[in-house]
Amino acid sequence: MNDLTGVNSKQEEQNERIIRLLEQQLAQSNRQIEALTEQVRQLTKALYGSKSEKSKYQAPDGQGSLFEDDPSFSDSEQTEEQSTETISYTVIRKIAKKKRNDSFSNNIEIEEIHHHPANTQCECCLHQMTEVGKTVIREEAKFIPATMKRVQHIEHAYECKACKKDTTQKAQIKRGKAPQAAIQRSIAGPTVLAKLIYDKFIQYLPLYRQVKEWERYGLLTNDKNLSNWVIRAAEDWLQPIYDLMKQLLTAKSVLHVDETYAQIIKRSDGKSGQSNAYNWVCRSVPSQGPIIVVFKSALSRSRAVLEDLIAGFKGTVICDGYSAYGHLPDVKFANCWAHTRRYWLKADSKNGRIGVDYCDRLYQIERKIKHLSSEERQQMRQKESKPIVDEFFAWIDRSPFFGKNALAKAAEYTLSRADGLKAFLDDGHLEIDNNPAENAIRPNVIGRNYVQLQIMLSLLLF
Repeated sequence: MNDLTGVNSKQEEQNERIIRLLEQQLAQSNRQIEALTEQVRQLTKALYGSKSEKSKYQAPDGQGSLFEDDPSFSDSEQTEEQSTETISYTVIRKIAKKKRNDSFSNNIEIEEIHHHPANTQCECCLHQMTEVGKTVIREEAKFIPATMKRVQHIEHAYECKACKKDTTQKAQIKRGKAPQAAIQRSIAGPTVLAKLIYDKFIQYLPLYRQVKEWERYGLLTNDKNLSNWVIRAAEDWLQPIYDLMKQLLTAKSVLHVDETYAQIIKRSDGKSGQSNAYNWVCRSVPSQGPIIVVFKSALSRSRAVLEDLIAGFKGTVICDGYSAYGHLPDVKFANCWAHTRRYWLKADSKNGRIGVDYCDRLYQIERKIKHLSSEERQQMRQKESKPIVDEFFAWIDRSPFFGKNALAKAAEYTLSRADGLKAFLDDGHLEIDNNPAENAIRPNVIGRNYVQLQIMLSLLLF
């Protein structure tokens, strides 16, 4: 009997261990399912959802936020009739208040074309009629295409005929001196170089496509020549300006820094064209004088590039959470609240909306104080923003955020950068985010996407 009881007891213990093991496996599987579900939801939202980060948060003074929440956050549901009714009203209102979406800037030259009657003689009494008024009936845009000219610099020589007759002295000769060429032994003039650089870096028109464009204007060249012209113009004429801008920039105490990837077909380090290169940007803040923006292209994203870009700088760098930003001598780092808000926005849950709301409240204060002096901004931040920041971090500490879901990542990102996120509270010169740097470098991203689209279209067509 005792043996049977012992066997049953062991069997129960074994069953309990199996049950506990299965419960652990089930809990682990549930966590994995939850994480995968979150990834699928995030990918679906990234692919098909709204890309806007704006919020409908309303401040006590009635002003809207700088952001607008994702439409999926809305708890209210509309019936089909309500939706149709709202859309119809909106369309009618927009039609009633529609304004012209095309106009002229104020500095456009005006050309007047006057239209007079063919016969200004009165048909009744045959006297000459007198003008009594005029009306601008319509305006139209007139475009004058660029023209190519072949400019020849001709030096003229002069000599004194009187001295030439005098055999006792040598006749004087004077020659006109043509200005130095923009690039030695090249037919590229300043206007050609300006358009070449503008089309390449502003219009994102590749050099090999510019060759055909220049041919239509009457200039026969090739992409190798165009490339050499860009390099020579940059080194001979633009490098001194760049060096001066960099010197003025690094003399300030606050800088924005950001970077984005790019691709270089023929890399000097031997890597393939698919390897990422990077464009870096460094920007000053409005509270320290006129805005200065400096770019730097590099083959890597390493800290050495950042060290070279801001060499000699002593102060605070506003940046994102990339690991290269840190542990530089005489440099402090302030982190970006827009990146933090983006993590909470991705969480797309009740707690995620709470995190976004904390960020929106800070941005509401920033909107209110953006026109104040740096000293006044610091005082207002200490008075109004600091309690919100302290409450935000206290709320994260109390909340059980764990795992690999978006909410846990948002909490971990925020807590790990607490010191950098709080830096703006103690310095009125600091901006709350790194958006100015992102906006400065955004054209690089647009140009990169445009070039990729052109490559895809060429592959599809040919």
